[in-house]
Amino acid sequence: MKKLFDELSNEISKATTKKYSTSFSLGIFALSNSIRPAVYAIYGFVRLADEIVDSFHDYNKIELLKRFCDQTWQAIEEGISLNPILQSFQDAVNTYQIDHQLIKQFLHSMEMDLHKIDYNSERYKEYILSSAEVVGLMCLQIFVNGDKAQFSTLKPYAMKLGSAFQKINFLRDLKDDFHILGRNYFPHIEMNGFNNDIKKQIENEIELEFKESLVGIKLLPSNSRFGVYLAYKYYLSLFKKIKNLPADKILNERIRIPDGQKLSLAMSSYLQYKMSLL
Repeated sequence: MKKLFDELSNEISKATTKKYSTSFSLGIFALSNSIRPAVYAIYGFVRLADEIVDSFHDYNKIELLKRFCDQTWQAIEEGISLNPILQSFQDAVNTYQIDHQLIKQFLHSMEMDLHKIDYNSERYKEYILSSAEVVGLMCLQIFVNGDKAQFSTLKPYAMKLGSAFQKINFLRDLKDDFHILGRNYFPHIEMNGFNNDIKKQIENEIELEFKESLVGIKLLPSNSRFGVYLAYKYYLSLFKKIKNLPADKILNERIRIPDGQKLSLAMSSYLQYKMSLL
């Protein structure tokens, strides 16, 4: 029965999320049960593409990504894939009519990661849009379930949140991106000269985006409001930790939030939500 394969596919996307991200796993778990599989599917898809460009150093990444892109579009067009993650992803895309342009933009950002690029301001914005903001918009299409007016209202807030998350990822992953992958996403910044003043400029951008995105979180449908707020709180906690550390430590150490602290954040966030403090 195909139902068994669909269930297996959803479970694999869920397991992929849990394996790679405790934060997003708990955030997705806080969503309404009806939309969880579709959001797990998006994370699984994004994670698989990211692994190709970030981890498979002993293989032909260009060929692997091209094959992955071809298989993605084939799965969406045919409504089936033997790759369980692509199977769950195509089901989410076709069920919620996720805009194909968002998928194209995301895959373009993965192609950008295959090449050494000197990021000016324009390319920096392009990468953040394609790698993070569009992923938030895919999830938003699931949250609003086809309500175009609601999507239009919430779109700028979702983009701000995705941008803030990605910039925090850039700071968190600075060590690996620079020392291992040879990447520097920040425009007009020489990593050998990365200092507290430069770090502060980036943090000021993030703080503004966090403030603006919280307005949109409060407007989300009940099916997703707490889950997104929880992810927001996790990233805010990580951001505060990064802010309190000097630039040289950020450049040479990957910053993390312990799982125990994440669980504590989940409980305190839930209490805030239930007490209507959000």
